[in-house]
Amino acid sequence: MDRLLDSPGVNGVALIDAVTGLTYCTAGDIAEAGDGPEVSEFAALIAERLGAAGADGELESVVTTSTKRHQVLFSVVRPGGDPLILAAGLDRDRANMALALRSLGDRAAEVLA
Repeated sequence: MDRLLDSPGVNGVALIDAVTGLTYCTAGDIAEAGDGPEVSEFAALIAERLGAAGADGELESVVTTSTKRHQVLFSVVRPGGDPLILAAGLDRDRANMALALRSLGDRAAEVLA
């Protein structure tokens, strides 16, 4: 998890059970990554609304922005268990969003290794 903090502007990351909201591990500023139950409820709500709107497939990622930060949620599929969410908080002034998304997305599967 600490390697995820190497991405430019990433302040904190958390690995969260998508169903229960249980936070399995964190690195950096945990408040920046988000609260486990709130993150899982938010992702479930978005997936539900997308399904109601006719979108096909599973939720892959969510990006939320504010004037000071970005929050990124990535779905991490694990064999034989509920999906996980990799949540990351980014400093908007320091983060290159495209680079951070690519880096976090590439490393999302590594968190299970």
